[in-house]
Amino acid sequence: MLELPDDLRGAFKEPLGPVFTDADALLAADGAGPPLIAVGDVVTAHLLDTGYRPDVAVIDGRTERERVADDVARVLPDPDVEVVNPPATLSRDLLEALVDALDDGPTVVGVDGEEDLATLPAILAAPLGGAVVYGQPGEGMVLVPVTDESRAVARDLLSRMTGDTDAALEILAEGDSGAS
Repeated sequence: MLELPDDLRGAFKEPLGPVFTDADALLAADGAGPPLIAVGDVVTAHLLDTGYRPDVAVIDGRTERERVADDVARVLPDPDVEVVNPPATLSRDLLEALVDALDDGPTVVGVDGEEDLATLPAILAAPLGGAVVYGQPGEGMVLVPVTDESRAVARDLLSRMTGDTDAALEILAEGDSGAS
């Protein structure tokens, strides 16, 4: 549905929110949801290690292009739903799974491919007041409170991808009537 063009890759280097190295501190921070969507295996494992189950977790069995370590893999639950999402893309299946997962309660979305870009649609699908957490390689976990401002940034980045942006935004708007 959408692909990340090479010239947009640099836009994802800067974190979209504050970076945490401690999951308890992240969960106690202002803007930490609920609902809370975790994007990434290591982030999900850190949250589960604290006893907190994310409302939605998006995992692919990999971190920084490598298989997750055994200690991380052991913590992760089996996916409730599985989707195909090739690297550097956002598939219709992934977008629809995010929206459905937010409606269904605690859900683990397993991705065959790559979940790295799922942060953007997660911000747009989540209700205002929710939160998205994703990993920032070499730094920690990024907390993105879902606000009008974070949605505007996510919408801008998503709209700069190639593909059917209008259809993608329509799918995501179905998840939250406040998304525009």
